[in-house]
Amino acid sequence: MNTFLTLSIGFLAQLFFSARILVQWILSERAKRVVSPSIFWILSLAGSFLLCLYGWLRDDFSIILGQFISYYIYLWNLKEKGIWRKIPALIKGIFLMMPAVAATFMVHDAETFINDFFKNDDVPLWLLIFGSTGQIIFTLRFVYQWIYSFRSKQSVLPAGFWIISLLGSSIIVTYGAIRLDPVLILGQSFGVVAYIRNLYIWYHQSKSTDHEN
Repeated sequence: MNTFLTLSIGFLAQLFFSARILVQWILSERAKRVVSPSIFWILSLAGSFLLCLYGWLRDDFSIILGQFISYYIYLWNLKEKGIWRKIPALIKGIFLMMPAVAATFMVHDAETFINDFFKNDDVPLWLLIFGSTGQIIFTLRFVYQWIYSFRSKQSVLPAGFWIISLLGSSIIVTYGAIRLDPVLILGQSFGVVAYIRNLYIWYHQSKSTDHEN
């Protein structure tokens, strides 16, 4: 597939991810507290699918790894928001099976998969490990968010989510700079501002709650 189309898919994925952060940021500013709107998770799911496809076309295992981990957490949050039950059964089935189908294709020819992803001259092993570490940390924010929300019995975006986001994003931006990947650099750079702002809102929200108590 030509480079233009591959980059277009990557930028479209980052557009969805940037849009989710922008919408969440605006709604949080209006509410004067950190909110977890349904549209955030809908845009997350769309962006995750496209970025996984982009990683596949770029032979970049670290990108795919990050999306596989967070995919079902997006679905869980949609369920908590009441969106999942409104989706037709056929579409639900496609969403649920998509990662399994992709994984099947990945391991169908194990030798080719290993050569493409782990013996890629464009991505030496040390860089693959570095990029994968960033993706894992970045994705762990959703694991943390899921655990926190599960205990709270509602979908929320706690302070730890934004702290982990900042750490993971910094590593991914560095990885993207080394790989000269404009999709990763632009997509992550935009998010950093929103992560810091959400932490600022959360801090003032906590102070207000303490004063009220």
